[in-house]
Amino acid sequence: MRPDACHWLVSKLDIHPILIDIGASGAPPAIWEEIAQHSIYVGFDPDKREIQEVSKGRFHKAIIVNEAIISEKGSNQALFYLTKSPYCSSTLKPDSESLSNFLFSDLFEVEREAIVPAGTLDSVLDRLSLSRIDWFKTDSQGTDLRIFNSLREQVRSRVLAIDIEPGLIDAYVGEDLFVEAHRDLTQNGFWLSDLNIGVAVRMRRSTLREVIERDKNVNNAFVERTLKKSPVYCEARYFRTIESLAQGDFLKGDYALLWIFAILDNQLGFALDLAVEYMRIFGKDNLSQLMLDEPILRMRSQRGRLFDVAKFLLPIQVKRWLKNFSSRALHL
Repeated sequence: MRPDACHWLVSKLDIHPILIDIGASGAPPAIWEEIAQHSIYVGFDPDKREIQEVSKGRFHKAIIVNEAIISEKGSNQALFYLTKSPYCSSTLKPDSESLSNFLFSDLFEVEREAIVPAGTLDSVLDRLSLSRIDWFKTDSQGTDLRIFNSLREQVRSRVLAIDIEPGLIDAYVGEDLFVEAHRDLTQNGFWLSDLNIGVAVRMRRSTLREVIERDKNVNNAFVERTLKKSPVYCEARYFRTIESLAQGDFLKGDYALLWIFAILDNQLGFALDLAVEYMRIFGKDNLSQLMLDEPILRMRSQRGRLFDVAKFLLPIQVKRWLKNFSSRALHL
């Protein structure tokens, strides 16, 4: 396996992927690390409490914009709800009635409201002289879909990858839920590559207080460890479909860049689909050869690692089986 295949390919293409990170509390997504030095990173978040400074030299270029991204045009300010947890702050008001059924409701308690600088993503792209977005990641706390759809058509229609974090419950008043976002994106040229479910204990804090009064051995940490959790939000990743690529005016570099994104997400089957399609449209070249070879090499490497793990675990399982068998035999 070529360890720097993505690095080599981006260098060969001489492009700088544009990575947009709306809701940039915390660090940039780890999945971008392999192409970071070639990429232009733009992070947005008006809540500065958990924004980490991007280390110098990590990206080809890194820009942090301390303002809210909104979908409505014509305003340069927005009302922002600063919550107890910076990761829950939003331009939408937390839905206290819905949240009251969950133990994590205190994270959404509004500590203060503020008027913050705001703008549409189109206006910021113009300001930064950026004409495209390659990977669009947003955790806007309730407005992911509307922000994506607010992009002008010529930018939106060329986005190759999307990461969103929509809710499965009404955590905010009028938020974009997963069912709505998934339907919209899959109907407009994207397929779901990955889905992680975020969970929380469905139990009212008032109930917990009453339980604690009755049993001093019970506390919040104990309940969080022991009670079943329910789905409340999800982290969803989408890639543009090959059919959608065929319907647009996408070039060699677009196919290769989407292939790189697929490799980063370990979607090796889709990467091979892209390699075959690339070769069918553009013919055989050094890029197509790498795009075909690399996923296969990675598949073999992963198979080898699985085999090594199996060799390690099998003797342990056999020893356990023999121990249990011997124990039962003694009681016969």
